[in-house]
Amino acid sequence: MEFSLWKKIKQKLRRSRRPMWQLGSMIAAVMLFNTCTLTDVSAAEPDKPLNGHPSSVIETLSGQSEQVNVKLRMIYLCGDEMKTLGKMSAKAALSMLAQHPEWNAVMHPSGAVVMEQRVDDLSESCKRNGYISLDKSGNLTMFDGSPKEKKVMRTFFQLDVHYMESSLPKDRIDQLMNGIRITDKDEFNSVISTFSDYAIDRNEKVEKVMKRSF
Repeated sequence: MEFSLWKKIKQKLRRSRRPMWQLGSMIAAVMLFNTCTLTDVSAAEPDKPLNGHPSSVIETLSGQSEQVNVKLRMIYLCGDEMKTLGKMSAKAALSMLAQHPEWNAVMHPSGAVVMEQRVDDLSESCKRNGYISLDKSGNLTMFDGSPKEKKVMRTFFQLDVHYMESSLPKDRIDQLMNGIRITDKDEFNSVISTFSDYAIDRNEKVEKVMKRSF
């Protein structure tokens, strides 16, 4: 079954390959689009948040007379956890946001305020049962338990399987296919760093991973 999955991944990536001149044209087009987008954004009237928080949340709380439900979402390098902080006055919620300018805040459709804190670590569920392997499309992926159970926790970037297969020893590739056990942040960063060398569109996709991982 593992050989069949490996074969399908390589076939899919082989069909998706494009000539280098097409890739060059695509890169040029993306750079031009980004330049135009940055120009438009810089010319627009900026949304002025308070202490780094979205002005819409501040405005909603400022006009709130009743108590609001407040929750704290902790966003880890792998995994999320939600804690209920309970009901508090809008003034108290605003005070909490002012004390934590590094947090993000969003209004839930139910009317609750969800404060988001990024944590430079793995969640307890990831530490207990996290494995890094490949999904059926060749993406480096974090699984909750054995990769065979297909419980995806986080997807990172697509790998150039052909390049990786020709560069890494077979036992390392077999280890990845079977799932690499991850128990702490250092192991997580080490595995991501190792396989980022074989990412397709490496600069763009690895940059996204590192942004979320601080």
